[in-house]
Amino acid sequence: MTGVLVDLLQQDPWTATATLALAAVVAALIAHAIVGAVLRRATRGAPILHAMVVAAQKPAGAVLPLFALQAVWSLADDQLRTIGGVRHANGLLLIAAVTWLVSAILRGLRQGVTAQHRVDVEDNIQARRIHTQARVLARTGQVIVLIAGISMMLMTFPGARQVGASLLASAGVLGIIGGLAARPVFSNLIAGLQLALAQPLRLDDVLIVNGEWGRVEEITGTYVVLALWDERRMVVPLNWFIENPFQNWTRTSARLHQSVFLFVDFEMPLEPLRAELKRIVESAPEWDQRTAQLVVIDATERAMKLRVLVSARAAGPAFDLGCKVREGLFALMARDYPQFLPTQRQVNTTADGAARAGA
Repeated sequence: MTGVLVDLLQQDPWTATATLALAAVVAALIAHAIVGAVLRRATRGAPILHAMVVAAQKPAGAVLPLFALQAVWSLADDQLRTIGGVRHANGLLLIAAVTWLVSAILRGLRQGVTAQHRVDVEDNIQARRIHTQARVLARTGQVIVLIAGISMMLMTFPGARQVGASLLASAGVLGIIGGLAARPVFSNLIAGLQLALAQPLRLDDVLIVNGEWGRVEEITGTYVVLALWDERRMVVPLNWFIENPFQNWTRTSARLHQSVFLFVDFEMPLEPLRAELKRIVESAPEWDQRTAQLVVIDATERAMKLRVLVSARAAGPAFDLGCKVREGLFALMARDYPQFLPTQRQVNTTADGAARAGA
């Protein structure tokens, strides 16, 4: 039986190569299972490393067999039919798998870092800063890895190398066209790095963009998604935030002041309103006990303009507190001082005309 097998291998070298390739794949899969289990167990005490190992498990299951196959094809006889094409195809798959592996490791690193910093706490500015940096930098790295992988795959084709040389030789017009075409991509990529390092905005920040109030829901490598108050989504390119002014209500702190404006008659006493304001904020869970103030800030020919200023721990509670204050003060006036609600004063033009005529 052994002699028959040896004769078969000698008569058909592809059979021997394929048998060796199959054994290499099986050995690589066994090694992947064993090494993966050992690494997962060994990194349980290091959450970031453990997240990277878990994220790399699937792509590593493709890289190791392809690497083993590439070694077998490299050792095979060059006289084997189509061996060159097999080597090339396996090399392309290996580059793609390595690109997938590196991208997965970056994703695992981001997940491990963000898992260490919870954002579902009241004071989460530091956590949101780290989440923003981790996401933007990881996605930027993944884009760079993808571009590098595609470039390496193209470099394996002789024709592509010749095209690249000819493009470099005539890089005048083509370089300008390519630069103009790629400008939005690279500008957003650079803007993403600027946002990650300078951090004018972070995840869950409250922004005012073009008059729209919303929270930063997602930051990708090219755009930012704002969740607006009415559940719409605004998608804004990254470079817009570098080139245009916008309001960030939670840049240094989540705490915020909310203004409420009222128009009342000139004869309205202010002390009852101040007492009612104090009662409302002291019974409101949104108030952070910092500010509760009522002052007259302006007067028109018809009414006084009052500003009520209250503070809260975040933008959402501040808005809710402002609504409660507005409703409570109007309810007090409607109940106890309805005569001092804003009224339109009309001048007695008849008497005024008579007085002028007598004069």
